[in-house]
Amino acid sequence: MDTILFIIGLLLTGLIVGALGRLLLPGRDPMSIFQTIMLGIAASLIAGLIAYYAFDEKEGPGFLFSVICAVGLVYLVRKLRERSDAGRTRY
Repeated sequence: MDTILFIIGLLLTGLIVGALGRLLLPGRDPMSIFQTIMLGIAASLIAGLIAYYAFDEKEGPGFLFSVICAVGLVYLVRKLRERSDAGRTRY
């Protein structure tokens, strides 16, 4: 039962962090809810790794740092999509 609650908590945290990351960066982001959750989870993981290696090994990254990483990931996804769209020729 603890594992299921952990997974549900992870999904909810990923959704909240990913949604806030998308909201804080103006512009259109065509992502599904699943992609938003995965973006939020990835941002939390990246923030955790940065906090672990750069600051203190005993402290977590914090919610704000996770949202900042989510904004960076949304920006990166947006630029990668623009680059792939620019490479296509439309007839």
